[in-house]
Amino acid sequence: MSPVHQAVVMIQIVLASMFVLSSVIKFVRTASMVRHWREYRYPMWLMSVIGMAELLGAVSMLAALWIPGIAKYAAALFIILMLGAVHAHLIRAKHKPIMALNALLMLALSVILLGIG
Repeated sequence: MSPVHQAVVMIQIVLASMFVLSSVIKFVRTASMVRHWREYRYPMWLMSVIGMAELLGAVSMLAALWIPGIAKYAAALFIILMLGAVHAHLIRAKHKPIMALNALLMLALSVILLGIG
């Protein structure tokens, strides 16, 4: 396996893991997620929709380990979701930039993956 392919696999696993965790937090509706969601001023039903989209992307990213062409679609979905997350943190909730750091990192990894793929 080439170093580039190893990097792609590592990025896929990191993204899938982070988005599974993020979707579970939304489905369980942890206190911190509900608090943040209220700060974003989004309807609560949207939390479930975003959680489903994140889980779909995570499952697709894992499937891409065997069907590589799927990775581009999952990465594109993650890019859209993370642009929304950055907007929610910085514009809607007016959080400090550090609060958007995870979203920015997942956005960067998704852009890299889309570029490599």
